[in-house]
Amino acid sequence: MAAKALVYGPCGFTCSQPVPEAEGAAYAAHEFTLDGLFIRFRAAKTTPTKVGQFVTVWKRSPAGPIQPFDATDPVDLFVISTRDRHHFGQFVFPTDALRRHGVVSAGGSVGKRAFRVYPPWVTTTNRQAGSAQAWQLGFFLHLHEGGPVDLTRAQELYHPQVGAGTTTGPAGPAHDR
Repeated sequence: MAAKALVYGPCGFTCSQPVPEAEGAAYAAHEFTLDGLFIRFRAAKTTPTKVGQFVTVWKRSPAGPIQPFDATDPVDLFVISTRDRHHFGQFVFPTDALRRHGVVSAGGSVGKRAFRVYPPWVTTTNRQAGSAQAWQLGFFLHLHEGGPVDLTRAQELYHPQVGAGTTTGPAGPAHDR
């Protein structure tokens, strides 16, 4: 993972060995821990007819079918890698942010099995995409393989200040909930 060399190492994060999710290979799905936080990683894909990129974020239910992640699942951050020929970055979404925007289910809300991400280099073409991009960019980290990465921004995204006037951070590590 490029993020390990560009972000995790330089920030001094302790990262476990990523474990591939057997059914998520199409989106490079992995799970790992970072400084005690539970991470689900995905790589978004460009699709031929719409702007932005598409990514799946589902789990297999005990009964068999796939379902959206739930706010009670042991996940602190969803990290979505996005790139095109000239740009590279990651969305670092706390579970609660995805819950607030209807991606993660909670309290009877259904959630989504997939959604589109709109990195800053994408020009949106409709109001719904523009609205999604507006909230998503608050969780975006530019990664420049040939240049500097904003490590202060990385610290803020990977370790949001819980209870410090922000509503973007998780309610503590998932295993403490």
